[in-house]
Amino acid sequence: MGRTRPIGKTLTASIIMTAFLILVGPTDAQDEVRRSCTDCHKSSAEAVEKGSPLELLANSIHKGMDCIDCHESISMDALDVASPKPHGDAVPPVACGECHEDAFDTYMKHGRLETGTDPDIPTCSSCHGTHDILPSEDQRSRVHSNRLCATCKACHTDVNLIKDHNVLRDEPIKLYEGSVHGWIPEDGSCVAATCIDCHSANGEDGQPTAHRILSAADPESTVHRFKVPTTCGKCHRGAAEDYGAGIHGQLTKRGEMDAPVCTHCHGEHGILPVSDLRSPVSAARLAEATCAPCHESVALNERYGIPAGRLKSYVDSYHGYKRQAGEVHVANCASCHGGHRILPHTDPRSSIYPANLQNTCGECHPGISAMLAQTPIHGSGAGTDDGWPRFFAIVYMWLIGVTIGLMLLHNIAHWFRHVKLRAKAGYVVRLSPGEVAQHWILMLSFIVLVVSGFSLRFSDSWWVQILFGWGGGAGFVIRGTVHRVAAVVFMVWAGWHLIYLCTRRGRQWLRDMIASKRDLLEIKGNVLFFLGRRDAQPRFGRFSYMEKSEYWALMWGAVIMAATGMLLWFENYFIENWNISKIVLDVSQVIHYYEAWLATLAILVWHLYATVFSPSVYPMNPAWWSGKMPKDMYDEEHPEAPKLSGETAQARVEKLEKGGPGTNSAE
Repeated sequence: MGRTRPIGKTLTASIIMTAFLILVGPTDAQDEVRRSCTDCHKSSAEAVEKGSPLELLANSIHKGMDCIDCHESISMDALDVASPKPHGDAVPPVACGECHEDAFDTYMKHGRLETGTDPDIPTCSSCHGTHDILPSEDQRSRVHSNRLCATCKACHTDVNLIKDHNVLRDEPIKLYEGSVHGWIPEDGSCVAATCIDCHSANGEDGQPTAHRILSAADPESTVHRFKVPTTCGKCHRGAAEDYGAGIHGQLTKRGEMDAPVCTHCHGEHGILPVSDLRSPVSAARLAEATCAPCHESVALNERYGIPAGRLKSYVDSYHGYKRQAGEVHVANCASCHGGHRILPHTDPRSSIYPANLQNTCGECHPGISAMLAQTPIHGSGAGTDDGWPRFFAIVYMWLIGVTIGLMLLHNIAHWFRHVKLRAKAGYVVRLSPGEVAQHWILMLSFIVLVVSGFSLRFSDSWWVQILFGWGGGAGFVIRGTVHRVAAVVFMVWAGWHLIYLCTRRGRQWLRDMIASKRDLLEIKGNVLFFLGRRDAQPRFGRFSYMEKSEYWALMWGAVIMAATGMLLWFENYFIENWNISKIVLDVSQVIHYYEAWLATLAILVWHLYATVFSPSVYPMNPAWWSGKMPKDMYDEEHPEAPKLSGETAQARVEKLEKGGPGTNSAE
């Protein structure tokens, strides 16, 4: 309750009250005041139903007190009991500090809000109530442990307060309610930590008080980074002592901002039991969710001299494989290193000190020998660096290389031999030397663009590291240059092809590539052929609908990639001179990336099948290499095209124009 009101003020009030009682009679005056309050505050049915202030007061910790004991601003002399509003239109707020001076003096701020400067700061009644104030140990009290969360929630989920003061929304409350601390037994006997157990800072007497809740940024706050272990240690004493003795606790005492405290591993408001698979310290998540963020940090590893790649070496180990297979009882980081008393392997007290390994491993493997316990754990699976596992890894790498290499050599020889055999049937000119050169430039520039472009997006992939992960970052600088050079070559090809389309042969190429009604009939015929409703596929001319669609997709993609690529390459120029917005650059980046995926997948799925894997052309259509294709392949793929061996497309056009022999009227 705190100290009582000052003696002088109490004496003055007593003299005034005595004089008043002498004049009007004590019983009659007091009864008149009580009747006046009762007449108003018990007059409505709603007040009776909800409990009037007087009824609430009679059941509260302040029972036996008169209204004017708290509402001192209402003078008995000025009280007009005959008036409908004896005390005026408004009653000034109660000054609780008149009696509870200690609490009033301690309560100077609440988080980031200070008394006297912010009207939104909670008042006494915000937490304790008004006429219905009950002792904190009473389960009906608003500040009882099993009701405190709801009391705090009233403000910490208020949309207006959250908006005005940039307070975390209702997530902390929701997380707490679903945490191990927020669970309340059915009998209401909650003994877990509540809001004030963690957020109550020490008062002037050195004892925690709920009236001194400070911001986490305040060094005196109980939830300040370096105070968290002490705060949690009030309940979890053993864990706090082990943490303080471990390397993490030693770093915290030293003032290292990088050192993890309780909340880094367990969470803050949404703390879950270790047995809950959602918990960051559960066996299923500990390595990746909790330990890896720090121990895989390049900056922290360099600063504290910690070996890198420990997570990968654990994942590659026997224990890591078992955990990835869904085994939750297999050893994790805490099983070997400890949960709170984590010490380096050079410390004789450490659970991974060489002399202690037999006991540590023996917790899961009873009877393990000292020699077996000394076996390295990290990297003892695939990718190990030393010992017999490393020897057999090297043996198998050589075995794989030689075996697969011989298989590949066999397949290459088989492939080339079949290409030669197909050539005996004779060749038909499909592409002119200039067209072959265009295809080569397009093919090589496209491949380089795809590899160098996706290397930027997937920079951590092993194949990217092999290609560009060298020279301390110099490789990725060269990657950018390679990508831009390939882009210039690609645009040179585009310009060359536009000039080619202006030539006589190019104009015929363009005419043959334009879609027509015949293409729709060929599509229909091919669908019926696929469904087995026709015995033969359509008889395609010089270019089928498949080749036409691919060609025009290439043209469209070239325009899109060139335009977006130029915007991204010279973004400063376009921002300065064209005043383009960032959204244009963002959209260009998205289009450039996904258009690259579309083009790459189209080549892999559509083009390579048509030129390599289709049964009618396998093992390859050699036109990309020499401009010629076997006559039998030509006859099957383009039965409506000219069939004279060695005849060029231009010669065929000239014959068509002249109506000479060897022409096909359908073409």
